[in-house]
Amino acid sequence: MRKIILTVAILITVLQTMAQKFDLQGNRGARGIMPENTIPGMLRALDLGVNALNMNVVISKDKKVVLSQEPYFNFEISTSPDGKPITLKNQKSYNMYKMDYADIKKFDVGSKVHSRFPYQEKMQAYKPLLEETIDSVESYAKKKKLPKPNFSIETKTIPKGDNEFHPEPAEFVDLIMEIVIKKKLTKRVTIQSFDVRTLQYLHENYPKIKTALLIDEKIDFEVNIADLGFKPTVYSPYSVLVGKGLVERCHEAGVKIIPWTVNSIKDMKYLIGLGVDGVVTDYPNIYKKVLEEN
Repeated sequence: MRKIILTVAILITVLQTMAQKFDLQGNRGARGIMPENTIPGMLRALDLGVNALNMNVVISKDKKVVLSQEPYFNFEISTSPDGKPITLKNQKSYNMYKMDYADIKKFDVGSKVHSRFPYQEKMQAYKPLLEETIDSVESYAKKKKLPKPNFSIETKTIPKGDNEFHPEPAEFVDLIMEIVIKKKLTKRVTIQSFDVRTLQYLHENYPKIKTALLIDEKIDFEVNIADLGFKPTVYSPYSVLVGKGLVERCHEAGVKIIPWTVNSIKDMKYLIGLGVDGVVTDYPNIYKKVLEEN
């Protein structure tokens, strides 16, 4: 009996250690089960045990930092204040960089059934400010006595979008960092981007802030690092691009590897077996099942 109790205690310790070292990131909160990039989604992700909240931000006309995957209202999730449908054809005309935040907040992004995530819990929700999200998350974690989470913030910039859908990278980064510094989160924030300009400006002007290079094409690790010009804290490729060799090259270079978006138990177990340092997932609830099966 004592041996059984001891074995169970050791197993629990091992699982807790795995959970602490492994960087489980809830994509856009918990997009698979909650409206994306909303405060309720972020809070649900905390309840599910994520280490980091992975979120996307854009900039409004009045220079507010707003949680959103796109700089416009995506037709898949958005309902306009007047009830008129937002379509694939006209969605880019709802450009948030041309709108003050007071108007952005009037759109509902939580009630519409998402064709790719039909099991999302539906509710009225709006696109929150980054600052409001941080305040809500920090307060909730304290109230629930949860570990303080990290924040992985993606800048949604592309060169062709400069001054049309967003400011240029320097201004974009400065607006985010003003909030990060004000909230004393410099040690718990990672800035991530597909756009190397964002990370290069950040590295030069805020060298102590962690960076993550997002990758969606099959290009050699060494080439991507050379294009960036420095070693990021995290290399974050599309999960299908990850193999044992890439994991080894990242670790040899002293760079963590955290793939996105890992949405099945099978894929998560496979990537953990390869030795990745974490995963970004729309379904943070499945990680517990992975631990139990392992």
